[in-house]
Amino acid sequence: MALEAQIRLAVRDAVNRASRKPFYWGGLRGYEQLEAIARALGEGLSSEPETAYLQRLQRRVEEVVATYRVNAADLKQAHQWLRQIAACLRYPPPETSAASAVTGAQVKREMETLVASFQPDLKRKPAQAALAAAWQRTWPAYGADLLPCYDIPGLPPDNLRLEALFGRLRRQQRRISGRQSTRELRDFGQQQVLFVATSEEDLLDQIRQVTPDQYRQNRQRLEQAEAPRRLRRRLHRNPLGTMCSLVKQHAACRTAITSTSHPPPS
Repeated sequence: MALEAQIRLAVRDAVNRASRKPFYWGGLRGYEQLEAIARALGEGLSSEPETAYLQRLQRRVEEVVATYRVNAADLKQAHQWLRQIAACLRYPPPETSAASAVTGAQVKREMETLVASFQPDLKRKPAQAALAAAWQRTWPAYGADLLPCYDIPGLPPDNLRLEALFGRLRRQQRRISGRQSTRELRDFGQQQVLFVATSEEDLLDQIRQVTPDQYRQNRQRLEQAEAPRRLRRRLHRNPLGTMCSLVKQHAACRTAITSTSHPPPS
């Protein structure tokens, strides 16, 4: 039952994947995860009565995968084209300044060639049609303002890194102070951790108030609370391998239960 609950968690996670645009599309990743779940259940299940629930779950997952297969293929092709656009723009920019020499004129020529080669079926492929409309609208409007960043050394194409730094400092300040506003804490943004202690001896006394048994109990509770998040992380990295492992564990548990309830004759 615990393994079946983990498989249900995998299905719920697949249909509720969040997106982080522009490059991380949760719907596409969730569909690929559902495909891996259906494949793992189809290859790893037997016809035993104990797998009746998983067999019903497999049929439902396969129905959803078959229903959205065409839409997912369209979405995947649109995502691949978006990656080509990013590669043409050399985005994200390299970490070091020793990047390959490229000029704004070169990027403009490559982008115009890429735009001309993108000719999707606008009636039957809505995701690619939406990408084409946004592309043809955005590049003529903002492309000329973006090209100088390739000709001026040290000029980044965006301010995302600087915004990420500010966001990280604000989160640290809120965590330290417990306040929603960070206006009064700008001078303390460089601090990572603050303890409510007047001295090092006072801090050690506070730490010693927690007994080893209490620490182990809370660590165990933390491990149990973190188990669903770790399962989702494994699913996001390797959905097929994770699902195959869960199915194998389910088969091993069925074998152990059967051998315990029906011991071999002596």
